[in-house]
Amino acid sequence: MKVSEILKNTDKTLVSFEILPPLKGDNIESIYNNLEPLLEFKPPYINITYHAEEAMYKKHPSGLLEKKAVRKRPGTVAISAALQYKYNIDIIPHIICRGFTREETENALIDLNFLGINNLLVIRGDADKETDVFKPEENGHRYAYELIGQIMNLNKGIYLDEDIENKTCTNFSVGVAGYPEKHSETPNLRAGIENLKKKIEIGAEYIVTQMFFDNEHFFKFVDSCRKNGITVPIVPGLKPVAIFKHLNIIPQKFAVEIPEQLENEINKCKNNEEVKQVGIEWAIAQSKELIKSGVPVIHFFTMGKSDNIVKICQEIF
Repeated sequence: MKVSEILKNTDKTLVSFEILPPLKGDNIESIYNNLEPLLEFKPPYINITYHAEEAMYKKHPSGLLEKKAVRKRPGTVAISAALQYKYNIDIIPHIICRGFTREETENALIDLNFLGINNLLVIRGDADKETDVFKPEENGHRYAYELIGQIMNLNKGIYLDEDIENKTCTNFSVGVAGYPEKHSETPNLRAGIENLKKKIEIGAEYIVTQMFFDNEHFFKFVDSCRKNGITVPIVPGLKPVAIFKHLNIIPQKFAVEIPEQLENEINKCKNNEEVKQVGIEWAIAQSKELIKSGVPVIHFFTMGKSDNIVKICQEIF
């Protein structure tokens, strides 16, 4: 079922989860073990995030630099197929610009369509860790809206190779990311909403937000979207704080504010177990307020761990 239809037709707030692929060398049991405790809350779909290959440059005595992959994760197509058919649940793989040519993207989309996986979340992908600048692959996409355009072409039966045989129209439903506190690379929230509107006009059908810890940011973001003609469903994304380091890592990496009250509660903690409990209680309070506001789904970023998410969901679902 298309996620856009689920979001528009639900009469109560549902829950969804985003999980990480394991690093290569690990097996799929690590995903099963992380996911299965969450399934008791009956999510209508599960998101599988994707990270481009991480690399470092090794300098040889000659002065030449050799690019070497240092971190890889299994492919989105394989994981999506395994989970969808094991659990009979809709899977939403993330499709990203970074690290892929248009041809490679088309091949992945053909495979997903063949497997009956027709929901996608489209994002540009992170900037390069070495340079802090996003650089597309040669013959790749620089912006998410370009990638959405390629997907919409496939939905119309338009492939990169005009002479390809047995062309069929795909039936992908696309979601995109929204940033209640603005994306770190946009000058302001207005510019971010203009970029978001462009993605919706091209064909995206719903929005999932970046994490936030103050619901007012979400409510203002939704209001700004509506005032600018964006009418698609907007799903709030939540990530509970779990360790002391999150006070620095989250604002730095995601350009997200930690409210003073939450910071103060964390600073009172004696260890990370206490921090995790503070994060659980804060997310429960956030979730209850969001449910009262009528959001269709609350989306949790698990970041590879589910024990704290389970405790939150036990209180609200």
